[in-house]
Amino acid sequence: MKAKFNKMLYGGDYNPEQWPKDVWQQDMELFDKAGINSATINVFSWARIQPAEEVYDFRELDEIVDTLAKAGKQIVLATSTAALPAWMVKRYPEVARVDYEGRRHKFGQRHNACPNSPVYRHFVKELTARLAERYGSHEHVVCWHINNEYGGECYCENCEKAFRVWLRKKYGTIEALNKAWNLTFWGHNIYDWDEVVLPNALSEGIEGEEEPGNEKTAFAGISIDYRRFNSDSIMDNFRLERDTIRQYDRDTLVTTNLMGTYKGLDYFKWAKEMDIVSWDNYPSYDTPWSMVAMRHDLMRGLKNAPFMLMEQTPSQQNWQPYNSLKKPGQMRAQSWQTVAHGGDTIQFFQLRRSVGGCEKFHGAVIGHAGSDQTRVFREVAQLGEELNRIGDSIIGSKTESKVGIMFDWDNYWALEYTSGPNKDLKYVDQITRYYEYFYSKNISVDLIPVDADFSRYDLVAAPVLYMVKEGMAKALERYVAEGGTLVTGFMSGIVNESDNVHLGGYPGPLRALAGIWAEEIDALAPEQSNEILFTDGTKACCGLLCDILHLEGAEEIARYGSNFYAGTPAVTKNAFGKGYTYYVGTVLSEDGLAKVLDLACVGAGVASVIGEETELEVTRRISDAGAVYFVMNFKDQELPLPTVFAGKKDLLSGRTMEEGEMLGKYDVRIAVLQ
Repeated sequence: MKAKFNKMLYGGDYNPEQWPKDVWQQDMELFDKAGINSATINVFSWARIQPAEEVYDFRELDEIVDTLAKAGKQIVLATSTAALPAWMVKRYPEVARVDYEGRRHKFGQRHNACPNSPVYRHFVKELTARLAERYGSHEHVVCWHINNEYGGECYCENCEKAFRVWLRKKYGTIEALNKAWNLTFWGHNIYDWDEVVLPNALSEGIEGEEEPGNEKTAFAGISIDYRRFNSDSIMDNFRLERDTIRQYDRDTLVTTNLMGTYKGLDYFKWAKEMDIVSWDNYPSYDTPWSMVAMRHDLMRGLKNAPFMLMEQTPSQQNWQPYNSLKKPGQMRAQSWQTVAHGGDTIQFFQLRRSVGGCEKFHGAVIGHAGSDQTRVFREVAQLGEELNRIGDSIIGSKTESKVGIMFDWDNYWALEYTSGPNKDLKYVDQITRYYEYFYSKNISVDLIPVDADFSRYDLVAAPVLYMVKEGMAKALERYVAEGGTLVTGFMSGIVNESDNVHLGGYPGPLRALAGIWAEEIDALAPEQSNEILFTDGTKACCGLLCDILHLEGAEEIARYGSNFYAGTPAVTKNAFGKGYTYYVGTVLSEDGLAKVLDLACVGAGVASVIGEETELEVTRRISDAGAVYFVMNFKDQELPLPTVFAGKKDLLSGRTMEEGEMLGKYDVRIAVLQ
């Protein structure tokens, strides 16, 4: 396989088939002015390549590839399989998805194919083979982009039959399935595999007033398994295309664009099948910069390696409720934040703004005016010059972290399927609260799977570790016993992989490790709160959930201040072997959680990447030349440069930075420290 890119790709989605050919050459000239060196093509061109079942026409795609190659551009070649051609749905209606409500869809939109349709898979393989055979050896094709933003579900008969096969492989016997799903509840016992039905609105789905379809279920065991099955089914589509490409092209990198904390697919499992992770970054106008950073760190953590940014907008989006313009300097700073957290490419959707369709107002490098005399184009060109000058020296550099935060899709699904104790408990929200603490302290974090090598980290945080699967508790015990620091808490250790409760008291298999027993869990409504009192006399607020704890060897760090359980432990610390486990029994206010994590970090010897307090974001990548530091201001006020960078060269401007100099909002500095 080829090494990772020899230059930092700077480009994005390009759809010249939407434009007359006299525009193509204008685009090449504008790309040169903007420093754009790559283009992602053929993302939604299936109907143009294959206008009928037995007809293929590559003439237009040949011209597009030739035009880009002559202009010296690198090509990310997509396979076009994310949207079905009309003739296929007309002739083979079974390729279209059946939705959660049980409705068979007609031709339209995208992500509209059943992943378990033999007809769809046949045509996908045929198209991918022809593309790979034709372009796999092309010197300008540097990456294959399979499908596009995989997602969604199908509830058709093909999927139901495939689900039964998947279940037989997983459980082996009907008896094991009945036990795993606890089907004695409500008398749901089954006696034949054909009695298994998909959990949709017609079966186990519970339609809540405030919940979208497929988010609540009568049997979480069934629905979690369906999530696993659906993720595996769609991943098998990816593998089908990847393996078909490999029959003709053994070397070129293969990827597909992921979507951060998207709920539907188990990305840790997917990453094992991908040569390089790529993803699409579309924060809202009010998305905290810490959340953007966390999603980058999650994408880097999927393979513990640099990733591709496949899509971001150079200006505004079109599909969110409020599609604000990016302010001057924002796109540049956001792009450098991507690089700082492990990005080895910067790519946009889109390079030229579409004339029609639902994305016609989505931002682009080249707007509807078709001019280089726009603010957006000038900012893109500035970033292009900077990336061309210093970007290649960063490619492949690593991120070193001493803190790991567990992120697990099984837990994501299971926690949010559970009926109770509080509808406002959301998985990503709780992970984010922990991440925000480390982000604010400029402490580097890896987002890690539950089967990670914990020994690489001095501190591991596992908030809402609701589902503890076989082997997980023993692995955590080994980690802490050998000197690690674990931070966990409420709604942890509750169920096994089938969502059946670990009996013997919460937190189940983590009970000895935490040194506590959680007898009950109180749920607080939004207007309710409690107070906690730390042993040093300081106070903080808490809410949402409150574990009523009993000490079983742990020491109390804080106790509740009100309600009938006032005076009982709320936060504890337990010595286990050479290490410690902190248990946070409630949703603490920001200052309360910070106090607990301060204690854990001091005990674990975890510190900021620069050892100096600042409100600037400071991130580090390790290269052969030394440690590359990225200093960025995402605050609304000017902030002073940390003193450690005084006298160092700013790689972006080439000048020596001065002590006391101020960074305005969206200002960026990059320096190498040996």
